Amino acid sequence: MEDDHPFVREVYPELVEELSRLLEGIGERYLSVSVRQARMIAPCECGDGFCQSIRTAEHEPGAPYGPGHRNVMLDPEEGMLILDVVDERIVYIEVLFRAPMKRL
Repeated sequence: MEDDHPFVREVYPELVEELSRLLEGIGERYLSVSVRQARMIAPCECGDGFCQSIRTAEHEPGAPYGPGHRNVMLDPEEGMLILDVVDERIVYIEVLFRAPMKRL
């Protein structure tokens, strides 16, 4: 059950603040608010050293998301931040080529 997982904001508050600010800046107001409700289901399991991505919804790794999926590419000062969004719900936060994030 997703409620058993912490909010991403509880684990990585600086990341969520940055995502919210960047989303607001590109007119994605709904997502800028909803990112604060995203839960940390699991870290990415790809094993790549440059990846710190976070799965925020139950989903079989590697399976396509299907209809209603879109990517939201953000423009952070460091690395890459890309959101996988399905039916206006953030299901995956891609965090690539950035300094290691500090966990609370």
